[in-house]
Amino acid sequence: MASEEELFASVEALLAEEPQLPPPAERARLREAAGVTQARLAQALRSTTQTVKNWENGRSEPKPPRLEAYQRLLKGWAAKYPPPGAVPAPAAEPVPAVPRPAPAEPTGPAAPETEAAPPAAPAARRPAARPAATARRPVGKRVVPNIAAPPYQHGPLAVLDGDGSAYGVQGIVLDCPATTVPELVEWTLRESGLGAARLHRNGKDSDPLIVLTTAAAVKLGLPEHLEDRRDLRLDDDHPVVRQITGARWKLTRRGFGPWARIYRPTQAGQRQCVQLAVLPWDALDSRSWPGVCDMEPADIARVLGVYAQRVITPRGSTAVSGLELMTALRPPTRAVQDRATGQWVSARNPGSLGTEPVDPAPPEATPEHPVAQGWTGGFLDEEAYQWVRDVDLLTGEEVALPFAVGLDLNTAFLAASSRLTVGLSGPEHVQRPVFDKKVPGSWLVDLSHVELDPRLPSPFTPSGERPTGPAWYQTHTVAYAQELGCNVAPIEAYLRRETGAYLDPWHDRLRDAYLETMADLGVTKEMGDAEFLAAMERHKQADPGLAAVLAAVKATVKGGVGKLRERPQGRRYRDGERWPALERPTWRPDIRAAVISRARVNMHRKMLKTAETTGLYPLAVLSDCVVYPSPGRSPLDFLPYSASGKPIPGAFRLGPTPGLAKLEGVQEMAWAVDLMEQGHNPARHIKGDGHDAKFDEGE
Repeated sequence: MASEEELFASVEALLAEEPQLPPPAERARLREAAGVTQARLAQALRSTTQTVKNWENGRSEPKPPRLEAYQRLLKGWAAKYPPPGAVPAPAAEPVPAVPRPAPAEPTGPAAPETEAAPPAAPAARRPAARPAATARRPVGKRVVPNIAAPPYQHGPLAVLDGDGSAYGVQGIVLDCPATTVPELVEWTLRESGLGAARLHRNGKDSDPLIVLTTAAAVKLGLPEHLEDRRDLRLDDDHPVVRQITGARWKLTRRGFGPWARIYRPTQAGQRQCVQLAVLPWDALDSRSWPGVCDMEPADIARVLGVYAQRVITPRGSTAVSGLELMTALRPPTRAVQDRATGQWVSARNPGSLGTEPVDPAPPEATPEHPVAQGWTGGFLDEEAYQWVRDVDLLTGEEVALPFAVGLDLNTAFLAASSRLTVGLSGPEHVQRPVFDKKVPGSWLVDLSHVELDPRLPSPFTPSGERPTGPAWYQTHTVAYAQELGCNVAPIEAYLRRETGAYLDPWHDRLRDAYLETMADLGVTKEMGDAEFLAAMERHKQADPGLAAVLAAVKATVKGGVGKLRERPQGRRYRDGERWPALERPTWRPDIRAAVISRARVNMHRKMLKTAETTGLYPLAVLSDCVVYPSPGRSPLDFLPYSASGKPIPGAFRLGPTPGLAKLEGVQEMAWAVDLMEQGHNPARHIKGDGHDAKFDEGE
């Protein structure tokens, strides 16, 4: 028999364990009995509404110190609101901790908190913890609320876990019985109610997206790790690929990779296509979706659902999604009625790029493009800034300033795409043209004679160095030279006569997504400069999920622009061959050059105005980040303001709107000078790894 000391030691060990909470369903009952919403509870516990939902659905458990606070609250509610049929404890006695009251019948997950959502039926009971992937699931379909009109009443996507739970947007959980990929595709198209309506009346509905966790991927027969890291696809003889083809489904030319499309030819005007994203194969790049892969399935669904609602249902990397968004908002064709026959036929949609690819002019192409084979006339070099001022041009007053402050323009390349006129047709070669800033194209011009302040980067080259002779420039670069008072005389040009603001709807949708997400994180356009800087310091901690959405929106901008000039990929490519991207109407390096040229010119214009009004010149520029010497740690210490306290028009100003600036980082001035003397760019170190300086042109 155990001794008294051993029994007391066991009791002390139990007392030392973490506080025990009532079952998830009882937590929800107590909160509802108290008349407290999930949002109000989340505010009281300094958490998020989705986290509270997870606690009440059994998807996650609170951690200290919230655990103790949550337990105390639930104990207090349990004393006031005992379960139906239970005998309440006398008021004078304390509420006993053990045994706990028996829980009432669970009500399941609460309906989504939205005015547009109809009342939801009670959901089937869920266990406190998710069962293992091999556990048997009860037969039947979970009752879930409808959040949209049929056939997409359950939202655009779902995250499938190994136990068969498919987590959708707004807390929806569906039961998926599929054990193979073909069964999953059939269930998605026939029963899931997933998908999204078209973004343009002449476009196509978005295919449903199923995101596979590691457990779900293994359950479906997929390897946990993708061995072919170069081609990023399963071998054609893999059992899962054979299952798909054996069930008469098809894969796109990219095969079964991190983002796989499985489809059958359209029948009776109905698409049959499902998009899969395999999380263990790095479908969600951590640079574009920071922290998302480590989230619970319900939280992943929330993050991707917000992105799908505000941008587009993900179709691949953020670069792919950015390009797909262009086409979704500017469909290549529309239905028109043939006057002769009365039949409806397909015709080009005005303002779009059409259905046929257009080859670029030789100077606009990449060196490996077939049209550039044998070309010796030089290439268009419209890229983002990577410039460092010569240390010999630093003054003693500048070096004596204590700080180097980095300013970053919010989505600078998105701002540059606003009301941007681009070519919609192929290039036309012209000798000795008269320059016209309204005509998009590429111009061979000598700008080496233009005299500018050496303390500023040249606006004509990405290196910031002065041109040495004739070179090819995009229209906006030449127009800026003319704006600076230069007499430009093009030698030849490749011009596009059919023009339009192709990127306008793309810009508007991404701008709205960016501003709405910033507002959700507590950063709004109405803020003053000091208030804005304070909000920016804490916005990423306000909600990590929405912070990931914000990062994805920014990556969609740069990735989409980069995809307009996608380079060859994969080991199957051979020099001189055409690669698949060239067969897209959206392979348009001239449009990419127009966006980057305009963004670089906008940056130079702001630096020039700031120098004129403050006498300060930048130390370095990297893409959309510029570093200034400063007497203080804040941009407010050196940015130009009028006597009334308003920002000077044309110079840098703070704010969340695309094209306005935010504080990127602060370092000691001596540190920045030391980097410059070593030939390094301090802006790269302020921004981190410098990834933002490049445009993602691949998957």
